Amino acid sequence: MALKGITRALDVLAHIAVNPGRASDIADRMGVAWATMHRTLSQLEKGGFLRREPDTNRYVIGQKMWMIGSAYMANHPTFNKALPYLSDAVIRSQAIVQFVERVDYSAIALFTQSATHELLPMTTLGYAIPLHAGSKGQVLLAFAEPEFIEDYLSRPLAKLTPKTITDPNALRDRLAEIRGIGYSETEADVQVFTRSVAAPVFDRTGAAVAAVSFIEMRSDTAAASRKPKQVELVCHIANSISTALDWRPGSRWATAGA
Repeated sequence: MALKGITRALDVLAHIAVNPGRASDIADRMGVAWATMHRTLSQLEKGGFLRREPDTNRYVIGQKMWMIGSAYMANHPTFNKALPYLSDAVIRSQAIVQFVERVDYSAIALFTQSATHELLPMTTLGYAIPLHAGSKGQVLLAFAEPEFIEDYLSRPLAKLTPKTITDPNALRDRLAEIRGIGYSETEADVQVFTRSVAAPVFDRTGAAVAAVSFIEMRSDTAAASRKPKQVELVCHIANSISTALDWRPGSRWATAGA
């Protein structure tokens, strides 16, 4: 397969991971000729990288990609060091606990678990959320490189709910606030019935490599009353993981509760 074809195949896999669909829909969204797209999809399906649902003809990620993704997680040093702290957070927070990292312009959940083993829509493993929506994405965006932030702000900001920030100037101000306090709280900006809090995880260089997030139902009155403690706990967990990654307070950023 020529280099151009390999690049196209990788782009198709990345697209379908977030937006499964039929061949014609994928071709339209990616701006690729239908015949070219059909040929690419057929090759990826034959290789086990994609699977076509017989009832709908939608293409979704296949077993070979699951195997590659599993290898990524098994050899993920940040996640492996974070896991004991995340398990502790599940018990102590009584919330849905997520460990997320930035992939392109999205926040992707590498870990998602709750003490009750019940998950909400859009909180499942691997779900991608735009960085400007939700506390986890905002934290990752706020502590990203300045050039990346400006690039992100120059792009259209999708509106997931009426409370999603879609004005670039308002988002820029929000990111500055997050950098000042070291964490993010949001409510009803990803789903109208949820609230969340998140704090960044730093590596030894001071780069924000991940975020820890707690997600709860807005209708949970008990959760509302313990919000200050949740902020303190999520910052403590994030700082503990950062310390395990050889980050030290004062090296670059410091989050509340350090």
